[in-house]
Amino acid sequence: MPLYVTSATGAAIGVEALLASRDARRARQQDWLAREASTLISFTVLAPGPVKDSPLTRCIFNHGMRALRQRLAGSGWEILRQHCVALPTGPEGLLAVSAPAEPVKRALIALEQASPLGRLWDFDAIAPTGVLLSRRDFGLPARACLLCQQTAAVCARNRSHPLTELLHQMNLLLQQANISTHH
Repeated sequence: MPLYVTSATGAAIGVEALLASRDARRARQQDWLAREASTLISFTVLAPGPVKDSPLTRCIFNHGMRALRQRLAGSGWEILRQHCVALPTGPEGLLAVSAPAEPVKRALIALEQASPLGRLWDFDAIAPTGVLLSRRDFGLPARACLLCQQTAAVCARNRSHPLTELLHQMNLLLQQANISTHH
């Protein structure tokens, strides 16, 4: 169920809206975990700048959902429930799967590393107990910046790069993904 690219709001979002969205996402996750005794995958797009719901982020999200479903099917894990929503704070997906959280997180990390767009995908695996598995739990470093060797968090905090350069790099990654999926 891809999200319509042409329906993106393109609205600039402030810090308060992002924090409220993060809290609402956590509440949705807890609600799902209360109803489903299974591993939960939460998927968002990492997008710099104030616009989180754009044609670009929706294309990246749609690629990620397609790749995620293929990986889950290839692993033999059943998707018990799924829901995608387009919010002004960016597209989000939730999937309950019939597999333990640790192998799911390993598969998600492999998926991120296998695609040109993987750097822009944020897949979280949450155990039925509510424990969120992170890259750090698997001895992996923090995500790198799109443009330099620093960690993404440091560059974002310091606003080290112009937004236009970051968006240009995102578009280049999307072009690479489109080329790799057509060959």
